[in-house]
Order: sequence, then C-alpha cells, then structure tokens
Amino acid sequence: MIRQLDEAAVNRIAAGEVVERPASAVKELVENALDAGATRISVDVADGGKTLIRVTDDGCGMTGDDLPLALSRHATSKIDGSDLLNIHSFGFRGEALPSLGAVGRLTITSRVAGGEAAAITVAGGRMGAVKPAALTRGTVVELRDLFFATPARLKFLRSDRAEMQAIAEVIKRLAMAEPTVGFTLRDVTGGGEGRTLFRADPTGGDFFDALHARLAAVLGVEFVENALKIDVERDGMRLTGYAALPTYSRGSSVAQFVFVNGRPVLDRLLLGALRVAYFDFLSRDRHPAAVLTLTCDPERVDVNVHPAKAEVRFREPDAARSLIITGLRTALSGAGHRASSTVGDATLAAFRPEPAPARIYQMDRPSQPSLSRAFAFQAPQPQPGFAEAPAARADTAPPEPEATQRPLGAARAQLHENYIIAQTETGMVIVDQHAAHERLVYERLKRQMAETGIAAQALLIPEIVDLSPTDATRLLDHAEALSRLGLAIEPFGGSAVAVRETPAILGPVNAANLIRDILDELADQGDSLLVQAKIEAVLSRMACHGSVRSGRQMRPEEMNALLREMEATPHSGQCNHGRPTYVELKLSDIERLFGRR
Repeated sequence: MIRQLDEAAVNRIAAGEVVERPASAVKELVENALDAGATRISVDVADGGKTLIRVTDDGCGMTGDDLPLALSRHATSKIDGSDLLNIHSFGFRGEALPSLGAVGRLTITSRVAGGEAAAITVAGGRMGAVKPAALTRGTVVELRDLFFATPARLKFLRSDRAEMQAIAEVIKRLAMAEPTVGFTLRDVTGGGEGRTLFRADPTGGDFFDALHARLAAVLGVEFVENALKIDVERDGMRLTGYAALPTYSRGSSVAQFVFVNGRPVLDRLLLGALRVAYFDFLSRDRHPAAVLTLTCDPERVDVNVHPAKAEVRFREPDAARSLIITGLRTALSGAGHRASSTVGDATLAAFRPEPAPARIYQMDRPSQPSLSRAFAFQAPQPQPGFAEAPAARADTAPPEPEATQRPLGAARAQLHENYIIAQTETGMVIVDQHAAHERLVYERLKRQMAETGIAAQALLIPEIVDLSPTDATRLLDHAEALSRLGLAIEPFGGSAVAVRETPAILGPVNAANLIRDILDELADQGDSLLVQAKIEAVLSRMACHGSVRSGRQMRPEEMNALLREMEATPHSGQCNHGRPTYVELKLSDIERLFGRR
C-alpha cells in the first residue's frame, strides 16, 4: 500500500540529507546570513553544537509575516523557480530551516530596518506563533538540542571536540570565501561569554589585498609568505587566489580549498586539476596547498546536484580543468628558482641550541651590560707589530663584482664536496649541488622531449587486452591523449583493445598491466597521469645520472655557472621530488644566532 508521508516525516527525511552533523547546520545558517548581506557574523556553540548553535548576523532581516514562511518547506527568497541555473546565492532550495526545525528546537528572531522585531519557535516540526521580540537589527537563529526528535542520529555523532573542529573548519572555509565579512566562533559550553576559538575581522582594499589578509588570519603568515598570486582569465572563466610553492607542500590535502562563484566545494574535477598542475614538482606522498576561486557565468555551472551543494557540475568541464592547470603551471614557472621561506626558518631552528633543562632565575642571569663587557674582554686583541689577519675565503678565483647582487649570490666555498656556499647582499645561500643540477638537467630533458616529441616503439605483435565494456569505453575516450605520450591503442572488436605502440623510452613493458593500472587511475581520479609519470620517472633517473655527483670538487667558475643557470631555469628551487635545492639565510638572522642583535 502506498501512503502519503506527513509534513513532519518529510522534513525529517530531508534533514538526513541536509543536516548530517552540527557542522552542516552551522554551514546552512551562516550561508543564510551571508545571503542576507551580513558584514559581521557571530557563531556561538555549546557541547560541539549538540545542545546549542546560535548564529547572529547584521543582515537585512525578516518581517514577522515572513517568519512562518521561512520555516515552510521549499520557501525561499533566493530564486523565483523559473531558472534553476542562474543562481547567485548560497542557498536556494528552501530546505535548511524546516529541516532544522524538524530535528531540533529552533528559534528565529529577526528585524528589518525600520520595522519591529519578531520571533518564532519550532520544535520537532511543531511551529509556534509569531511573537514580538527585542532586537536591534539583523537576525538571530538559535538551534537547541539538535536531533532530539531523532535520537538515533545522536549515536552517529562524534565527540564534542571532533564536532567543534568540524564546525571551525566550516567557518574557516566560509571566511576565506568572503574576506570582507567578519566572523567570530565561540565555545559557550557551560554558559557565560565563552571562549573565542576563531576570529577574523573584515578586511578592506581590493580583492587580493582582502584575501591576502584573510588567508594570513586563517591559514597563517607562513602560507601567504610562500604563496603565489593567481589571476588568469580565459573563455569567460576567471581563476583567482593563491597557490603555495612546491617546497611548501603538505603531507595530506588538508590545505586545499576550492571555491566556485564564492561557494566552497569539494569537487573531484577541480581538486584533480590541482593535483595535475603540481604533478611534476611533488612526489606522490606530498600534496600542494592552495586557495582558488573559479568565477564564471552561473549558467555554466550546475550547483543543484546535491542537497548539501558541496558538488557542482560544469557545462564545459574541460575548460575549467584546463584553466586551473595552465594558470597554476604558468605561475609556478614565473616563480623561477624561488623556494619556500620555511626552509630557511627550519635551518635556523636547527642551529639554535636546545633549551637548558634547569630553570634560570632572573637574579642569576647577568645583565646585558655585563654580558657586553665580558664579550669584549674575551675578544682577541691585535698584537703589536702584527697586522690583523685577513678574512679566510675558500675561492681561488675572484668572482664577478656584481655576482653578490644576484638572487643566489656569488660562490665562496664548497663544503663536503656537495654544498655550495654563496654570499648575497643580505645573507648567504647554501646549495645542494647534486639536487640543483639534477633539476636543471631534468628541465633540459623535458624541453628536448617537448620539442622532438615522445618516440613510440611499435610492437611486432600487437597485444590484445580484454576489458569490460565500461572500461574499454573509458580507455578509448583517452586514446588521443595517450597517443601523444607514445601509447597507441585502438578497438579490437567487442570490448577488447589492441596496444600497437608503447613509449620507446620505457623499453619493454607489460602492456596489459599498464592498461589496467591506467584504468584504475581513471576510475579513481577521472584522469590518468600514469604513462606521463613513468616517462618522467625515466627522465628523472637520466637526469640523476647525468648531473653533478655528490663528492665532486667544483671550481669557483663552475659553482657560479651553476648558480646562474638555477636563476634562469624555472622550478629550480626544488628537486625532482619537491625538496628544496637551496637554503637562504638572512644576515640579520645569522647575527641573531650569535647574539649580535
């Protein structure tokens, strides 16, 4: 027998899609505040959001007549329903508030400019009457006892701390999406003013200035110091944001944030394009850090794919993917030999002595004047009749006069037959000669391969690989891209494919295993870099064997030539695996190590 579900049951089912955990409720409420034009949003949470979520904003507000309608399913002020593709707001489905009211105790207090404040309460899907209230401006949404109406859902929630961390992550993502809006997150467990967990004040200036300041507050100063500005436009799509240098990589993808028309998304297509852009600069266990916003006409992207709106679908996915890859690779090439500043910071930290285990009392610590007199007394004095000894240097040939003004300076010495010490105007540079030259040779080999193409080796007897119809179709869709890498495949009746050519540089390969590995990558990532990775791994090994070996003594002119080539070669700041090829130390930091400052 088919039954019509009542409104309460429908809302509770919808809540299972929209409100998965307290962080989902926070996301929906904060997005509503942003759609209302708020400039400051405050979020108070108790017990990880299980007992209280309160979102306060200074947006446009609602009238008393609008409040019951706001709690009705599929009622929204964002769209009129005539065009589901031309969406400019965060919310548009009209499901969040009724879903929250169906599984918790929800109270909305709101006031429009020039009007009277009003409040309404709904608990477990039962709506109360609209009542007069006191409020200066904007809206306050208070959600208590989340999932009290569906106790089974409470069992699936994690600890209060884990839920609070998820809420903080949501707030930080939205704060990066809207850098001109102020955000505050407080933990009010136990009552009172609570403890501020996150605060980001509104930032001014143009978009990049505002975003730069916001990212410094959210991700830290280290990220913005080691990030490249991204601003590229093509075919009506624009990519903006900041992407970190390869040497500022992470052990996981936690520092990857992608936005589409200002909406935070977790899209496999876009994250896969980010991975491809850094493919040649990082080993497979390292991940890039980036904050990217893709802006396009709303009609070119469908955000009505999932109730949580975390996934999007592009009308021209290849255009979006290509823009990210080319935009990031252009920026990385423009960075030249630049490497992460955190490398130098880590080096300085390694130089610093370990703190003494015993406690030092203030009365036992000598004063600064006493220390200065002691240092002066211990300094060696010039003896009568003897000239002061000249500074020791390891170079045997005078460097170019202006070499110290160059980014990597002038070579002064070689230590342990592997590390080049160079002097710059503001400090010193330590270069790993083998890693640096390996990258230079690798880039040279790649340029030669791009100019002459990848030679293909024809198989005497084509290898036939039997696949499922789905896998065969998926593989043949990428046949053209694979042929450019020297792997020629074609259909061979039914669901079988014939491998006729393989990349010559790989030598003998098991074509069937290679094809199946490519299919696994296509299924997982939507794209395959396996053949390219194998080719570039061979080039990397060739570069390793053809580069300056560790243990070889280099003449000053050779060391300076290596420094000049590094300055002229893109990506020379990291080796083939994403590790830094040099460390830069500022003279001021070195002097601080020795107590000179």
